[in-house]
Amino acid sequence: MPQVPCADEPDPGPARRLTARQAARRARILRATARLAARGGYEAVQMREVAESSQVALGTLYRYFPSKVHLLVATMQDQLAHLHRTLRKSPPTAPTPSARVAETLMRAFAALQREPRLAEAMTRALTSADRSVSPEVDRISHRTTALILDAIASPTPPTPGRLSAIRVIEHTWHSTLLTWLSGRSSIAEVRADIETACRLLDLTDA
Repeated sequence: MPQVPCADEPDPGPARRLTARQAARRARILRATARLAARGGYEAVQMREVAESSQVALGTLYRYFPSKVHLLVATMQDQLAHLHRTLRKSPPTAPTPSARVAETLMRAFAALQREPRLAEAMTRALTSADRSVSPEVDRISHRTTALILDAIASPTPPTPGRLSAIRVIEHTWHSTLLTWLSGRSSIAEVRADIETACRLLDLTDA
C-alpha cells in the first residue's frame, strides 16, 4: 500500500514538501491508480477515473500529476518505497553481497509478479517517459540503487567500479522485467540473468 516516505529514506521527492493533508491526498491518488492499473492495466488508468476513485477534483489531480505517465511513474516509485521499507524489516540473508542483491531483486520481481497488469502499466509509463518526467524517473533509479546498496551492506562507500556494476545490475533488472512482461523470458531465465549480473559485484572492490 502506498505510504508517505520516511524521513530517513533517500530522495523521497515531492511528498517531503507536502503538508500532512496534502500527503494523505497524494497517497490516496496513488492507491487509486494502483487499484485501477491492477484491474485493467495501462489503458484503465484514466485521469478522470483516478480523480473520481480517489475523491479529488480533476484539476487537483493535474496539479499533483501533469499526465498519466507522471502518475504511473510516481506509483512505481511509491511501490518501490514500500518494498524498501519491507526489506529493511526483513533484509536478505544470503552469505555474499552478490547473492543478497540477487535475492533482493527477485523479491522485488515477485512483488511485481503478483500484480502483472500493474507492473505492465508502470513499466510502460517508465519506458515512454519523456524529459518532463526525468525527476520522477531519477527517483526510481535512486531508490533501486538504495535497495542494492542496502543489500550489499558494505561498511565503506562504494567505489566507482562498484557503482558501475550497480548500474549494470539495474539495467539488467529493468530489461528482464520488460522481457518477462512481453512473454519473452521465463521466471527461471529472469533469475539466471539477474544472478549473472549480480556476480559483477564479485569482480569489484568493496
